[in-house]
Amino acid sequence: MKIAVCIKQVPTREWQPRLAEDRKWIQEQDVSYEMNEPDAYALEEALRLREKHGGEVVVCSAGPSRVAKVLREALARGADRGLHIEADSLGSADAFVVADSLVAAMKEESFDLVLTGLQSDDQGHAQMGVILAEKLGIPHSTIIMEVQIKDRELRIKRELEGGWFQWISTDLPALLTIQSGINQLRYATLKGIMAAKKKEIKKVSLPEGLQESQVILSLAVPVKSKKTRMIEGSPDKAAEELARCLKEEARVL
Repeated sequence: MKIAVCIKQVPTREWQPRLAEDRKWIQEQDVSYEMNEPDAYALEEALRLREKHGGEVVVCSAGPSRVAKVLREALARGADRGLHIEADSLGSADAFVVADSLVAAMKEESFDLVLTGLQSDDQGHAQMGVILAEKLGIPHSTIIMEVQIKDRELRIKRELEGGWFQWISTDLPALLTIQSGINQLRYATLKGIMAAKKKEIKKVSLPEGLQESQVILSLAVPVKSKKTRMIEGSPDKAAEELARCLKEEARVL
């Protein structure tokens, strides 16, 4: 079985974003990066499926040269090889552009299964996986909590709202977006780190004619403010006014 895992390099959670002078992106020179946590769970699930069914795990990422660090980390954890679509412009690209950049390299590989994390820790749009599936022309399912494979059939468990789950079946090839917590993560051993140095990371050029589908006009850091408003009147009138404020002004109801 040939499994692809899409991983993203994201800023560490402890880093406090600072905007660039033009306010169109962040100041990247002082950012520390790490592997996107949901993608780490997708990688772990791929490694477990390989151990059970055989085959290989290929980690794929799109972004600047710094992305090679998380690819090496994935190889140290047990992945067999890597694909890196390298371009500085992909650092701030949207999901459509990233998916387009990955499709050209991944179609040549004819993967049986593609796994991604449910969403990224930095932007959290949860769109890249489903867009990639559409562009690859394969079925997909999201928020996956368990994966079972028999012959060429997938049986997968999806997390729904309110503590409910759903079991569905589909044929391979397919794409799944993996929910965090699906398994217990493994970490790179010294042996794995040494072995990763000899594993291949294939660099792939950005497809010609690829164009941004969004333009960032301006970014802003949320402003923290405190405001207290006293609601006067009888208990019934105060409760009515409070409900109105929460619904119409605060928009939390």
